[in-house]
Amino acid sequence: MKYLNKFSVLVPLYIMVLLMGIVLNSNAETNTVSSTVVTNSTPPTANAPSVINSNSDICKVGVGSSVQNNVLGFATGYVIDDELCQQLKLSRSLYGYGMKVAAVSVLCQDPRVFDAMTDAGTPCPYQGSIGAEAQEGWEKNPEDVPEGSRYKIDYVQANKPQSKEFTDAQNAALFKTMFIILTGIVLF
Repeated sequence: MKYLNKFSVLVPLYIMVLLMGIVLNSNAETNTVSSTVVTNSTPPTANAPSVINSNSDICKVGVGSSVQNNVLGFATGYVIDDELCQQLKLSRSLYGYGMKVAAVSVLCQDPRVFDAMTDAGTPCPYQGSIGAEAQEGWEKNPEDVPEGSRYKIDYVQANKPQSKEFTDAQNAALFKTMFIILTGIVLF
């Protein structure tokens, strides 16, 4: 028993010293790994939506666009109305119904057509009147001329009130009147 008591004291002491040695000797190890990853594939691309225009008589134009980076992509599309095409279709329909003056009036909303008709000596219809009466209507109402027409400026200048100058007799009468009002004296 004598050895058993010594053994039972020495074994736990030995285990404790061993554990303390392990704990005190353990160092944190760090490993630094440096690597370069080479990817031979490109990132996915954003595809713009296509706006199919199979009928050429719809007066609309489709526009699409897209943007893509490594993380995010964005695509959009929209439709633009072609106003000149719409005017041509309306004019063609009115002409087909026998409304020729109305068909020309629709086309005359475009300043290029308005200028061409005026240059040709056949002014655009004005509120139901045609020919010389229409020309007078356009000249009296330049605000109705389409924006962008080169004739609009001429019509506006022609309708501007002209500043009238007094004659010598009118200037003398004005001077006399002002003198009498200001001084109260009648000299002449």
